[in-house]
Amino acid sequence: MSTLADLPTDVPGLVERMRERHRAAIADVPYAEVATLRIGGDEVASSGSVSPVIDPATGERWGSVPEASASEVDAAVRAARAAFPAWAALAPSARADALRRMAAAIERRAEPLALTNTLENGSPIAETSGAAGNAAAILRVFADLAGFLENPDIRPFPGGVNETLVARDPVGVCALIAPWNFPINLVVIKLAPALLAGCTVVIKPASPTPLSVRFLLDAADEAGIPPGVINLVTGSGATGDALVRHPDVDKVAFTGSTPVGRRIAAACGELLRPVTLELGGKSAAIVLPDADLDAMAGVLLRSCIRNTGQTCYISTRLIATPERYDELVEMVTSVIGAASVGDPLDPTTVFGPVATAAQQASVRGLIRAGVEEGARVTLGGDVPAPVAGGAFVAPTVFADVRADMRIAQEEIFGPVVTILPARDVDDAVAIANSTRFGLGGIVFGADEDAALRVARRVDTGSIGLNFFASNHFAPFGGRHDSGLGLEYGVEGLSAYLTPQSVHRRAR
Repeated sequence: MSTLADLPTDVPGLVERMRERHRAAIADVPYAEVATLRIGGDEVASSGSVSPVIDPATGERWGSVPEASASEVDAAVRAARAAFPAWAALAPSARADALRRMAAAIERRAEPLALTNTLENGSPIAETSGAAGNAAAILRVFADLAGFLENPDIRPFPGGVNETLVARDPVGVCALIAPWNFPINLVVIKLAPALLAGCTVVIKPASPTPLSVRFLLDAADEAGIPPGVINLVTGSGATGDALVRHPDVDKVAFTGSTPVGRRIAAACGELLRPVTLELGGKSAAIVLPDADLDAMAGVLLRSCIRNTGQTCYISTRLIATPERYDELVEMVTSVIGAASVGDPLDPTTVFGPVATAAQQASVRGLIRAGVEEGARVTLGGDVPAPVAGGAFVAPTVFADVRADMRIAQEEIFGPVVTILPARDVDDAVAIANSTRFGLGGIVFGADEDAALRVARRVDTGSIGLNFFASNHFAPFGGRHDSGLGLEYGVEGLSAYLTPQSVHRRAR
């Protein structure tokens, strides 16, 4: 394995060896050429056109799925509607038991799931190897919330003798539309609360990652979740649009880009349909003068450039005051420059390709914009891809970035980190709050009380002190252009419920 510094694009045999390894891996995965949709528990042959699945590491086509037509979307929604009454009638504890069985069944599929995921989107196998375990953990966390649904919620009238029983009903049939960067976990954070609430669902994965999600449905079958409770359609944006606008869908949950989220929100507004949107981010990491840069170096890759920079909440804008600025630039350049670049199936790889050729073009375009606007390149930059033939992008660090530059304002979603100088802490907070996003963030500082005071001034939905990680028990959601609504925790479960207040004489 090579680092960015010593990995030229013409290493003899490098690309061909990677292709041979990937072709051998493809022969081992159970899903590649798929011609069916999963509707009502059956594999239903589709009449739609074929959509190829491309390995972004090699650029080679290795699988395909059908593009579901509007009539096939309709069939999936009708199957979910037919399954809804019986699933909703189960006690929450019974549904929780099914989620726990599904969690165990997913864990048994961890290896082929990870392999398929990496072949779909190029995420390093070190990343995708944790997908099944994380999905299982999410299912178990929501299973443990069954008591929230079963415990009676009785609220007395103010100053009176009457009371109200607040019942929590499942909202109905839900459309779950997932992105390509984490195609398993970003489905499960929707699926787990929907199932526990008593909803039935139709899943539409992103076009580049339509195969790995099938392991979730296999696990649901093994867990005894009835046919029709979970349905799967594949296809492009037209399939997703047909699903969002279907008259018998009661709720939509979407993770993806802000522009697509706006269109879904507009459709749901027109239809008066509840929607949860987890959208883009441009999160900031504020580095205080007393920050421990050695400790920060240990979490930098995970916190600021995870999954080849394709993680919505990572802090890709590092903001530092003059005291530590030069040290920070040196540390960040050194850590990212030393990280391994190459075959995503190699367990030591940190940076694989980005997910698609279109994403590669987008990231490289923004890197060129950064160079043209005068940012200082300390690593990578507008240079050839470190590995030929696929959708690789050279990991890049920009220093001396101004807050008004495109690379400081737009979500890049690739292996690019920007470092912005601030006059003082107040200026750092102002820079952190200078984008239209508000999803994640970090404050690095040795005095955690002081760091907390700074964190509370950052206009964002979630923020960490000296690290960032999602807590499945705590709400996660964005502000402003980063989305609407919440996932995780009781708040995420409540998004799939509709209350009914029953007023009665006090008992």
